[in-house]
Amino acid sequence: MFGRWLIFLLMIGCVACSPNAPVTDVAIVPTATFTETPTITPTPTITPTETLTETPSATPTATSIPTETATYTPAPTSTITPTPVNTPFPIPSIRFDNFASVDVPLGFTLGTNYIVFINANDTETITNLSTAEAPITRATLYFASPTNPTARIPILGYETNQIDQFYVSPTGNAIAYFLNDFQRGATGLYVLDVEIGLSGRISAMPNLNSRGIFSPPMWSPDGRFLAVTLEAGYNLGIFLFDLQQSTWSALVNDGSFNFHPAWSPDGRYLAFVSDRATCPSWIPTVPNACNPDVQATPTSGQVYVLEFATNTITKMSDAPVSEPPYWVNSNTLAFASGDTFNLLSPTRSLWIADMRDKQGREIQLAGAGNTQLNLDEAWSPDGNLVIFQHAGTTNETVIMNRNGERVATLDNLSFVRFGLNASWSPDGTRLIISGKGGQCPYGVRVLETTNFTIVASGGNPGAVCDAIYSPNGSRVAFLGIRATSTSADGRADVYSGTRDGFEVQSLTSDLRGQTRFIGWVGR
Repeated sequence: MFGRWLIFLLMIGCVACSPNAPVTDVAIVPTATFTETPTITPTPTITPTETLTETPSATPTATSIPTETATYTPAPTSTITPTPVNTPFPIPSIRFDNFASVDVPLGFTLGTNYIVFINANDTETITNLSTAEAPITRATLYFASPTNPTARIPILGYETNQIDQFYVSPTGNAIAYFLNDFQRGATGLYVLDVEIGLSGRISAMPNLNSRGIFSPPMWSPDGRFLAVTLEAGYNLGIFLFDLQQSTWSALVNDGSFNFHPAWSPDGRYLAFVSDRATCPSWIPTVPNACNPDVQATPTSGQVYVLEFATNTITKMSDAPVSEPPYWVNSNTLAFASGDTFNLLSPTRSLWIADMRDKQGREIQLAGAGNTQLNLDEAWSPDGNLVIFQHAGTTNETVIMNRNGERVATLDNLSFVRFGLNASWSPDGTRLIISGKGGQCPYGVRVLETTNFTIVASGGNPGAVCDAIYSPNGSRVAFLGIRATSTSADGRADVYSGTRDGFEVQSLTSDLRGQTRFIGWVGR
């Protein structure tokens, strides 16, 4: 597998071997001709071809020779001169530099269920007793065995002041991460190929907030393709980075704002949010283009689905959406619509779409009125049940079926708004409930899903956050606050237990510093 990177390194003149060698960047150049339907025809293994007609396109060729770093300026056609108030935004350069060799750890097995977490400042002590934590200067990302606390695999160590922008592929073969390093000129989006031990910067984007929209990169199910939202002059497009070929290609880029990509578990679909229904194009050369002096820059849009086999894009509903859509299973897409920032009358509705008819349907709790605030939902694997926080005069933890009927109310579990985290086991027979965002009032809570009675309750740690089932359903993992019989000491550790929440053990108690739980990888 090293061959795919070796060929590329030779193609760019071995940038890793010569730190002073110039780098050839590939600029994304918007034009006036766009089509909504990509011509990409991947197989079910998601293999886009080089026959894309959407632009802009950034595809390095095998004959490219390193030259002086290109200057990235938009290229409007000769028939139009953008006014000062409608000039394109700077285009993030697509490049391949800052290569580094990473030792592939012994014991790493692709496909194994690992718990992923980040530990910062393991060797640091708090020198200022007036602060609760030492400032973050260095962090290490680990893959850990869920049953052996000593079998931690350090995957990547790095200098950083933030530890929250890491995106691990579902199989664990690759990691995308954003580093903010302006002092060394190394800020950008990086990719680490875990299997061959090579990392590099794939884009010199200044942050992951494109035009004020935070749109994180998303890996395909097989870990080969990374879907990234990039600014393309006047609009936002979704582009693919191919890990095996080390190439970029345009996927959804038609002049509108396209963001929040989400792959279906089988790789047949890519869901995303777009404002194309209200603004087909923001490019001044296109007839009837939107004018940013008159129309506000979008922060929301409608949910669309790209089907790779047919090269078609379908709108799921007319509901305005500002959050990323997410897949319940390979045939069921979920999303939410509403305005939770309206302090006087916040709203949030749950939607679900079946890929058989590609029609989104709003699911509201029966008897709760037409205006609802439903938060922190988690759908069962078959898409027939959903647990969520029904917020009104009181906050209820409710389980509802797909017809909007109340199946159960968990009166013994109460959370602050936006403080509920729930995870279903892959077979749908267990449900673990915890807090999130530091609001974690309970210990382990595992329910069986026939009558939603408690299987496991309490225990140490006394505060459980972000609990989630492993991909194979045999274990649970979570971030817990260590406590004694009388008080909690405030330390957060990563824990693992059986599927029913028993035999809980810490995986990080011997590490110093701060720990951030990310989730699971593997199948």
